[in-house]
Amino acid sequence: MELSSEILRGLSALPIFDPHSHIVPLQPAARTLTDLLGYHYYTELVHSAGAARSWIEQADITPHERARRIVQHLEPLSNTVQYQWLVEICQRWFGLTEERLHAGNWEEVYQSAERRMAAPGWIDELLNADRIEAILLTNDFDDPLSGWDLQRYVPCLRTDDIVFHFGRPDVRRRWLAATNTESLEPVTIREAIAGLVDRFCERRAAACAISLPPDFCPQRISLGRAATALEAIVRDEGSSQASHHRAAAQFLFWTIAEQCAARQLPFDLMIGVNRRVYPHGVYQGQDLFDSRVSLIQYADLFNSFPELPFPISVLASTTNQELASYAWIFPNVITNGHWWYSNTPSWIARDLAARLEAVPQNKQIGYYSDAYKLEFIAPKFQMYRRVMSRVLAEDFCGGRGWSVERAVALGTEILLHNPRRMFVSRSS
Repeated sequence: MELSSEILRGLSALPIFDPHSHIVPLQPAARTLTDLLGYHYYTELVHSAGAARSWIEQADITPHERARRIVQHLEPLSNTVQYQWLVEICQRWFGLTEERLHAGNWEEVYQSAERRMAAPGWIDELLNADRIEAILLTNDFDDPLSGWDLQRYVPCLRTDDIVFHFGRPDVRRRWLAATNTESLEPVTIREAIAGLVDRFCERRAAACAISLPPDFCPQRISLGRAATALEAIVRDEGSSQASHHRAAAQFLFWTIAEQCAARQLPFDLMIGVNRRVYPHGVYQGQDLFDSRVSLIQYADLFNSFPELPFPISVLASTTNQELASYAWIFPNVITNGHWWYSNTPSWIARDLAARLEAVPQNKQIGYYSDAYKLEFIAPKFQMYRRVMSRVLAEDFCGGRGWSVERAVALGTEILLHNPRRMFVSRSS
């Protein structure tokens, strides 16, 4: 315990570099306590624990009433690490003195939060208190990329809509506005994607990123097959054959990889999510992982772009051994964070220990927040630091005789130096 505490002190002194988030830079912090309680972890967990979806998501209620309804169902969550994040935020910033947020104290916390959040300088206070150095964003392909500090809030081109929803009318309208391109000729589309990536790079973009279903298999598609597929999914978006959707997605994905490789722009792959497994769930509480995914589906991609860095997240801890093994063999495969359902201390400890034992230290990106509001970045990173401190103390100091200084240096490499090298140096 003493060794772990010493290591934690060293890691807690580090600035935070957050390699993946959903922060909106023009409104990065919460405006009321409801913005925090509305994080999908809480809405999906209280729904799972018994609250009706319609009661949580009712449109014609005030933020205050929505907060009251969620708080009423928080108690079954009090054992979860997600609840711990919320309590830590409220204790640190909004005057909560108890260990629980409940019907008897939430009003006072709500009012305190409202005052703090409305105060001038609140955003800077959050950023400075935890030395938040940089936050990578999740930007749509048609995001104007203006109005914020590009060194603090670093753009990242999210490509899901291009790859998997290109045929949808709303995406096509956005595509036309962003690229001024109506043509479905593959060569023209390739040029348009190159233009989008260039625009992001001009605005200091650090990476491209995409979330991928378990059955996706990247392949190089001929121009002729791509033309047929693209025409079909645009003409018959709702009814075209699955083979056309698959071929179009493969062409678009491979084209993005080519453009990333040409610019040495890391391509973040988040692999294994099945969408709408539970369609009756709350917003963002409908998706789950699928253990049938295998990275062998990506071997051709890794071999075809040997110089392109692929930071990879897997949704299930069951896939972590395969990811660690691929990072062991492939120079361009980098382990990246602990995504979604793997983002709890027990799974992090298991997955982190395996990576530290098997993967070169310069090929590991320790953690990202995946946060939607600034308030969540610090408690989520602190959760990871606590886990990392225990793993380093037990496996490296206790197991191998490392000094605390050496253990902290390893943690610093993985938490700070690696993401800086991977992203900032490429976006400068």
